[in-house]
Amino acid sequence: MIYIVLTKNKTVLSRAIQIYTQHDFNHVSVSFDAELKEMYSFGRKHINNPWIGGFVHESPTSSILRNSKCIILSCPVTEEQYKILQSKITYYKENKDLYKYNFIGLFGVACRVKIKRERALFCSQFVATLFKEAELPLYGKCPYFTKPNDFIHLPYLTFIYKGRIESFIGYEEKQKKKKPLSTLHALAISALYMGRNKIS
Repeated sequence: MIYIVLTKNKTVLSRAIQIYTQHDFNHVSVSFDAELKEMYSFGRKHINNPWIGGFVHESPTSSILRNSKCIILSCPVTEEQYKILQSKITYYKENKDLYKYNFIGLFGVACRVKIKRERALFCSQFVATLFKEAELPLYGKCPYFTKPNDFIHLPYLTFIYKGRIESFIGYEEKQKKKKPLSTLHALAISALYMGRNKIS
């Protein structure tokens, strides 16, 4: 089983994509585990610089993603398909410096013109290319023209969750658990300080 994660964030590029597509979700990633620890896509490599992009190992707890609204879909795959997908991800990991974000390709989607660029992909093109290489049907969709929302309509994907990504991964719950520990730590230091004052 693999997972498709559609997200909506507030970056300038994502808003531009949303204006064109008129869809709620403007980014798509593929994950190999339900906790989204192994989540991959094409996007910005540096949080503060939207113009340097490429293959990225994404974290759902990052400042960009954790507050994002998302839809998570499960995708059944055979053992052979899973191996192919993992092999492709390994290849991208080992060659990530050779790949960049396909900004020009986004204009191709808008104009319905297939713009072939070597070692350059945008997020939905990347995931669709993985599907094609693993022989997962795209039902007539070409990777060059695939939009994030197109994955919602693939009939063999199953809806799992819609909401904030941090709620899905339990980020908020982890933060709540940290607070009592911090409070106890502060009380312990305070008690120690008061005890020392009494001794002196």
